[in-house]
Amino acid sequence: MLLRNRPLARTVCAWLIIAAALAALAAALFSPRVALIVGGAALLGGIPFLAHTYRRYHDLARLAERLDAVLHGERELAFERMNEGELAILASELDKMVLRLTLTADDLARERQQLADALADISHQLKTPLTALSLTTELVRKDLVRRSDCAPEVDRLRRIEQLEVHVQELVAQLLRLARLDAGALAFAHAPVEVSELVDRAARPLAIAYDLADVTLVTHIDNGCSFTGDIAWTAEALGNILKNCLEATPAGGAVTVSAHQDLVACRIHITDTGPGIAEADLPHIFERFYRGTRTGNGEGADASQVAACEPAGTASSPVNPSGIGIGLSLARALISAQGGTLTAGNAHDAAGNVTGACFDITFFKDVAV
Repeated sequence: MLLRNRPLARTVCAWLIIAAALAALAAALFSPRVALIVGGAALLGGIPFLAHTYRRYHDLARLAERLDAVLHGERELAFERMNEGELAILASELDKMVLRLTLTADDLARERQQLADALADISHQLKTPLTALSLTTELVRKDLVRRSDCAPEVDRLRRIEQLEVHVQELVAQLLRLARLDAGALAFAHAPVEVSELVDRAARPLAIAYDLADVTLVTHIDNGCSFTGDIAWTAEALGNILKNCLEATPAGGAVTVSAHQDLVACRIHITDTGPGIAEADLPHIFERFYRGTRTGNGEGADASQVAACEPAGTASSPVNPSGIGIGLSLARALISAQGGTLTAGNAHDAAGNVTGACFDITFFKDVAV
């Protein structure tokens, strides 16, 4: 082990060469017996050096083990057995550094928890008036419905109710993004069946798909699974399915396929909408990105098209995903679990765009 250290190896070689040279010189000047004595004395003289070096490297190895333990989560770094000397000074300085880093980590953890609590308070403070506003609006609308001359007002109240729902969704998504940035979200690490994941993500959108006359098609291999958090991944997938729904015209379809190989579990989502404009592809997952719009809106997916449409258009009176939150949140949730989310366009044999496509990849855990 010692000879793997090149400076030490060079020192030992130089010592052996000097001992051999002294022995050769003694043999030339005196006799072979004297040469043997001189060579043996030279070799014996190096034993204390070797012993001291061995002890020093042993202490260094122990110091490296302690540092490795600290890197793997151990908080204490003590070197009671270190003797006086430069290694003891080094150990003391490392102990101070680890103590400082530990205190810093504790402060960051405390600040993170305080931020998570603050976000929870903000969420509660926002939801309370929004809920009260929704209830009040619903009561007023029901009261106006009983009157035959208030049809315009009832329509306006329905629009207001839609706005309230979208504001609540937007606030919830913004709070999730803030909690992700703060590291305050906890993710499970358990086996996730893709078939169950797709069912959980699509279930809240079933009525919306029926009303929009869009078919959700699934092609999932048996036993396709990955390790992650099914609840947060379902929310991410739900945002993608909602985005595809809003971009797909009536009579179209959104297809979810999944398979796994030796490397990863791969989930592929495609729609039959106009696809994503090439200029928007590099920015589609950026927060609050507003995509380009050409002609009748084709060339940008839902999050981009809606961003350019004024409130009150036929396609989307109010579309919260239009400000670029849904896909950004989806990528953040998937990336936080070690997965990847990419977007592109699907093409037919002639090279024409047939819709947008999204690819989710969860790599398999590799035991080291």
